[in-house]
Amino acid sequence: METVVSDINTTFWRERPVLVTGCTGLLGSWLTQALVEAGAEVVGLIRDAVPQSPLVRSGTVERIRVVRGSVSDYATMERALNEYEVECVFHLAAQTIVGIANRAPLSTFETNVKGTWVTLEAARRSPTVRRIVVASSDKAYGSQPILPYTEAMPLQGRHPYDVSKSAADLIAQAYAHSYGLPLVVTRFANLYGGGDLNWNRLIPGVIRSALQGERPLIRSDGAFVRDYLYVRDGVRAYMRLAEALDRADVRGQAFNCGTDAPVSVLEMTRLILALSPHPDLEPVVLNEAQNEIQEQYLDSRRIKQLLDWRPAWSREAALRETFAWYADYFRSR
Repeated sequence: METVVSDINTTFWRERPVLVTGCTGLLGSWLTQALVEAGAEVVGLIRDAVPQSPLVRSGTVERIRVVRGSVSDYATMERALNEYEVECVFHLAAQTIVGIANRAPLSTFETNVKGTWVTLEAARRSPTVRRIVVASSDKAYGSQPILPYTEAMPLQGRHPYDVSKSAADLIAQAYAHSYGLPLVVTRFANLYGGGDLNWNRLIPGVIRSALQGERPLIRSDGAFVRDYLYVRDGVRAYMRLAEALDRADVRGQAFNCGTDAPVSVLEMTRLILALSPHPDLEPVVLNEAQNEIQEQYLDSRRIKQLLDWRPAWSREAALRETFAWYADYFRSR
């Protein structure tokens, strides 16, 4: 993995004890590397061995303390926070695949909902935790009559994955407002970047097909509209939000974060293919998607205005970097 970001506040993070749940995931891997580069004392919660994770492949996992266990186990979370005197928690652990949530809602609810209340309750009882960032999602808004989503809109997920994120988001708000827990909630657009090996997601799936010279498969009708945020820009936003948790206008709030430039699935597919070694490939549109919302995208003005955050990578530059990561991944397998 490359250096994650160049504008890290190393003075803030140096020797700060940080727990990252979900540290082997896409965002978790890049965030953990950024924290290590900034000099933080990182503890990573890992449930399953994931040898393909960027955290493992890059060797960064050897530079952090690792706690083995589930985010939904209270004893594990209490031990991790107290034994390592954690000051900052990034709660990223989640089941993030919509299709899996539709097939197996109970395991999704266990991780996404129970995992959130367990983490927050353990944090509430810890004498050292001072700042918490809880990962929600744009999916928490469900279907809305007006777009883009603003933070003032109700959370009204209807399908299993969306409901899990609505519930986790509301639980976090309850802990902030009822107990004064020092937290912020993030509602991000679809994250992408090197290291996402969930091939049923649009961007890694299309890139893999393009690199193999095969026509990519589109589960939906291609007209679904989404916003896509490069993971390295996501890391910058997460760290900036955590740093700002001493501010009254940040603590207890939710923040949308995206590029404010939504595109359809087919538009994104064609942009990826245009950057690929096989730009003439035509996607196969399966039109099989179920329990998904047609249009979802965010209004990111709050994080831009309060924290002066903006994407540092253009979509094309981000996709080129992402392509390079996957090309290297397939060459080295």
